[in-house]
Amino acid sequence: MAKIDPVHPGEVLAEDFMKPLGLSANALAQKLGVPANRISSIVGGRRDISPDTALRLEKAFGSSAEFWLNLQARYDLETARDQIGKKELSSIKAIRAA
Repeated sequence: MAKIDPVHPGEVLAEDFMKPLGLSANALAQKLGVPANRISSIVGGRRDISPDTALRLEKAFGSSAEFWLNLQARYDLETARDQIGKKELSSIKAIRAA
């Protein structure tokens, strides 16, 4: 079965929020009061969504900050899973109380 690559939250921001509203990275950055390179980097998958950015997106789009942080956490977890690999994880034994 083909594995689906994890989706960076920047892709969700670009495709589901910015594109339908015709917002560029510069325009969104201005509305959020952040540097344009922050939004460009997020949309380009080169920067994580921080709690600060999540709160600003919450206010701008009416989505919860938790929504954005959960997208980031899921992306980070899937990326780490891919990097560590099943073999290495399976070699770790469960710790039990004596």
